[in-house]
Amino acid sequence: MKKWIGYAVILLVVVLVGALGSQWLAHNGRDFGEVFLRVGGYDYSASLPGALLALLIAGLALWLLWSLLALPFRAWGRYRRKQGRARLTEGLEALHGGHWQRAETLLDRAAHDSEVGTIARIAATRAAVARGDEAGVQKHLSALQAHSPAAHAVAAAELALARQDAAAALDSLSAAAAQPLPPRGLVLQAQALVAQNRAAEAYGLLGAIRQQQALAPTEFAALEAQLAAQTIAQAGDANQLAERWESLPKTLRAEPAIVAAYAERAAALRWEDAATRALEQAIDARWDESLVALYGRLPVAKLDSRRASAQRWLSTHPSSPALLVTLAQLARLQGQWPQAQDFLHRALAQGAGADAWEELGHGYAAAGDELLARRSYANALNAARGQATTELPGRDLKQRIRDEVAVEERDEHGVPRLRG
Repeated sequence: MKKWIGYAVILLVVVLVGALGSQWLAHNGRDFGEVFLRVGGYDYSASLPGALLALLIAGLALWLLWSLLALPFRAWGRYRRKQGRARLTEGLEALHGGHWQRAETLLDRAAHDSEVGTIARIAATRAAVARGDEAGVQKHLSALQAHSPAAHAVAAAELALARQDAAAALDSLSAAAAQPLPPRGLVLQAQALVAQNRAAEAYGLLGAIRQQQALAPTEFAALEAQLAAQTIAQAGDANQLAERWESLPKTLRAEPAIVAAYAERAAALRWEDAATRALEQAIDARWDESLVALYGRLPVAKLDSRRASAQRWLSTHPSSPALLVTLAQLARLQGQWPQAQDFLHRALAQGAGADAWEELGHGYAAAGDELLARRSYANALNAARGQATTELPGRDLKQRIRDEVAVEERDEHGVPRLRG
């Protein structure tokens, strides 16, 4: 109604301007020159201002006529857009509520609106996935690819990764039409590369992921640490390992998981000095039980120097279960089973778990005591499962009390040390 009132006002203004202009031109128009026009054998003349005014009025009249003729079509378009948004809203609510069939129907109809078609088609795809309708999924993905290749790449990659098909995810994300990828696409690409053991390539995407703020700071830090550790673990040779290690920021090189990955990979490549040195430096800088445990089970030689380092740490961390187990492992490898056994009992008194029981089993088996070996291995399984363990015979009350107190004696400098 307001549109019609507006058009009527414009028409009245045009008529008024035309009338006033005609009166003024009747008296003054000839002073500005005349325009002559011959059409079909007829001659027309008018003053120059009159001709310009006539053209202006004719243009306004044509515009008004076109607006009036197009008004129903515009009204119909507005109605369809309103209906599309209503269907989108209802479809998203149904999707959130788990009404998959109704949601897909509404969203499929909403997808015909070009302005909301992309989001409607993505949501319809999710509804089809929830219903287990593979044909519907492919139909929606095909329609989405034609309308928005980047959105299609992200949706297809999410589905492929959910099915553990990293290759298909990378194919979707690598499509030329989908470039440049949106932030979510970069994260999915990194996840797909990790699934294919290509952590170094995924690590190269971190700069773009950080720049586009595709992840929350805590999530980004977790992903960065994960990729750094996997990049180190997947190094092909010692030179590549050293290059990747040195390229990491210092903050990452201090993370226990990354240090552990470096030490294990260096040991596997027979780079024993680098493996032990990395662990020793990290433990000296910041005590970490997991690194101490790895120090004992690392498959490298250097038993004497490792034992010396562990004994040095014992002066400041006498209650560490991981350190006591590590000392036991090194002592057993040096052929000193009685000392190793003593360390392990003290570790158990300080709360050590399956690793200490397993080491006891190894020691008793090597010593030929099959009964205690079997009991130790059984306790290792029970401890790993969170079940109760049984005490081993042969250790008197005095020794058990000594194991439990083990640490409170201090030297002249006030440093705690193990008794005995």
